[in-house]
Amino acid sequence: MATLHPAPTEVVEYAPGKLMDVHRPSGGEGPFPVVLLWHGRGPDERDVMRPLGLAAAGLGLLVLVPDWRSDEEDGGRAHLLASFEYARRHATAHAGDPDRFVLAGWSMSGREAVALATHPDTPAELRPTAAVGIASSYERAAVTTGESPLAHLRAHPSPVPVRLVHGTRDELVPADRSRELSTALAARGSHHLLEPDSDHAGVILTEYDPAVARCVPAEADHAVRAGLATARVLAEAARLD
Repeated sequence: MATLHPAPTEVVEYAPGKLMDVHRPSGGEGPFPVVLLWHGRGPDERDVMRPLGLAAAGLGLLVLVPDWRSDEEDGGRAHLLASFEYARRHATAHAGDPDRFVLAGWSMSGREAVALATHPDTPAELRPTAAVGIASSYERAAVTTGESPLAHLRAHPSPVPVRLVHGTRDELVPADRSRELSTALAARGSHHLLEPDSDHAGVILTEYDPAVARCVPAEADHAVRAGLATARVLAEAARLD
């Protein structure tokens, strides 16, 4: 898989007062496969996803990373859905290919990405072509759909390919949470779980810095390897036929 250089990051407003980073490959006119990448529970932390977004852009993807807030009364539902609709409606304007559109999320939002991508009420014209859940759990109800994606996918086949990434060293969200969903998907003929030797932050090319109470770009080898592997999973998902 060829590695390119990402272009300078663009920032757009996807909803009043809500910002989104746009990472794209430098050179070429596209259209590029699209990944909408949601950060975790921390409020407005799109910067945390920047290392992974840039790595994925270097693999030829248009990566859209919005701010959102899980501490809103609705758990962040309105922000997540607004960013999703913006990405689906405006991907072409950012040199993206709407027919190759991956919805992905890390930590809490991995559940949201899988839930929204696979839920029957998601309109066909908006449904992504694949979903990627990164270091998440799936048994609780998603704020976007009101239902547990694990329960739903145990009972119904997924309408889109689902790929999962979970570090074996993850002490915040045990890897068994992704294995549960992987087992449910495998029972219905769809299965793809990558388990890199890293932790919760490492799988997105970051490491947790207690001095700033935030994930920052990784220096540890295990995190760099794991984060780059996650970027490759995003690229593979975006190019599924």
